[in-house]
Amino acid sequence: MRCPFCGNDDTQVKDSRPTEDNSAIRRRRACNGCGARFTTFERVQIRELTVAKKSGKKVAFEREKLERSVNLALRKRPIEENQIELLINGIVRQLESIGDPEVPSEEIGKLIMKGLEALDTVAYVRYASVYKDFREAKDFEKFVEQIADPIE
Repeated sequence: MRCPFCGNDDTQVKDSRPTEDNSAIRRRRACNGCGARFTTFERVQIRELTVAKKSGKKVAFEREKLERSVNLALRKRPIEENQIELLINGIVRQLESIGDPEVPSEEIGKLIMKGLEALDTVAYVRYASVYKDFREAKDFEKFVEQIADPIE
């Protein structure tokens, strides 16, 4: 594993343990070149996923991009890291279990929306504002009214 600080290829694993939900192995590593310490995660990948964008373009699925989107929506919210990790792992497992290696980007967005709705309403509205392309304040008002009174 290459050191993210100095680029040295000579690093040592100091500690390994499973994550709380047993979906990955967390490894603490030390660089033999600069002495820096860092953490890596090893996960099982059932199949390679491709994301079909609205434009028709197809790109490789990147878990890191999913993590960034979720973390941005949850920024400064009182949600623990393990809850976020469970949400992300759940979304990835759902995507991998769909059966088709090509997943529409809308499907990923829906899964994120569903997960955020159950986890944190503010993050749900934040994500929806980008996902549903809110243009004006009244777009927020309409959406918040819908989630406040779901009977309609």
